[in-house]
Amino acid sequence: MPTPFLSSEEYDERAHRLYNEGQFDEALDVLRDGLALYPHSVELHVGVGYARLAREEYAWARRSFEEALVLDAEHEDALAGFGETLLRFGQQDAALKAFHRILELGYQDDLELMLQVGRALFRDDLLEEARRFFDVVLQQAPDSGEAIALAAYVEHRLGEDDAAIASLRRALQLDADNSEARIYLANILYDRGEHEAALYHLDRTSPEDHWDELGIWRLMELKKTIYRLKDDDSELKPWDARLTELAGTPDDIDEMLAEIEQQFNEADGNDGRSQLELFGAMLTGLAQQRQDPPASWQDEAHRVIVAGHPVDGSWADIVRKLRDADRASAGRSLQDYMEEESRRVFTRSGKKIPTDDAESFIRGSADAGLLRIVR
Repeated sequence: MPTPFLSSEEYDERAHRLYNEGQFDEALDVLRDGLALYPHSVELHVGVGYARLAREEYAWARRSFEEALVLDAEHEDALAGFGETLLRFGQQDAALKAFHRILELGYQDDLELMLQVGRALFRDDLLEEARRFFDVVLQQAPDSGEAIALAAYVEHRLGEDDAAIASLRRALQLDADNSEARIYLANILYDRGEHEAALYHLDRTSPEDHWDELGIWRLMELKKTIYRLKDDDSELKPWDARLTELAGTPDDIDEMLAEIEQQFNEADGNDGRSQLELFGAMLTGLAQQRQDPPASWQDEAHRVIVAGHPVDGSWADIVRKLRDADRASAGRSLQDYMEEESRRVFTRSGKKIPTDDAESFIRGSADAGLLRIVR
């Protein structure tokens, strides 16, 4: 319930604290209460926009930013948020117009705002535009480790790997705790075949620093190759646990299906299978026919190594096994799985994995360092 004794600024401050703590629902509740009392508060409308954006409610976020801009057409945070939502809808030209307006209004000295806009442009692969905003920061704060690292990501995406490596090393000299920059540098070094240098940096991260499986897979593979660690070595257990955590906790349906599969495997070869088992097998076969690619994808047996574990079969079999090992991809067709993985890897590393067919996907994954092809 709105508290009339609070000012609009106090509502905004409370919501901001909750937002920074990741409590987006609670922040939105506070902002709504504030707007019930102060419907013309630009800051509260902007706050709602960012809370909606964090909740991936893009249409509602856009509406809130538009309402803020009706009240104040030159509000820099509203323009930035509005531009971000426009990018979500694929309206790049309109988004750039909003971002450029921020520069026209003279907000170059708001370094956090410049970084925010640059990140949004980078995520949408508008690399030269992103570089422009990062350069604005570096002109005023040349020793900003964060800005240097972000500029390095752009350099890498543009194929300027030597410059990216130099920038990332400088960023780490300024801020050795920048785990994102360290992981990014390690991935670039790995792609260049500088595996010991890559492991040097990956070894200086913790499992909790990783929000993507790529760096963990590479670290485990390098430790097994360079340090001769076995799959069950205790040193690898925290990394295995993090991989499991990132894959997501299985829900009740996953566990039920796993139990049914185990029981089915144990009973495999028994001619006395029940009608339920036969029916389940028939449904599984039909599902595979709907989801899996045509027979033209099938070929001779191959083997790849993923995080130290061998995976055998045709190219399509290997992709299927990778999909099935990822609980978050349960129910997806192989094509959907490949496309989602390709987008994820590109977002994290700038590597483009082709999805035309299973073989191209596997070979592209090997080029990206996700796995190693044995045969």
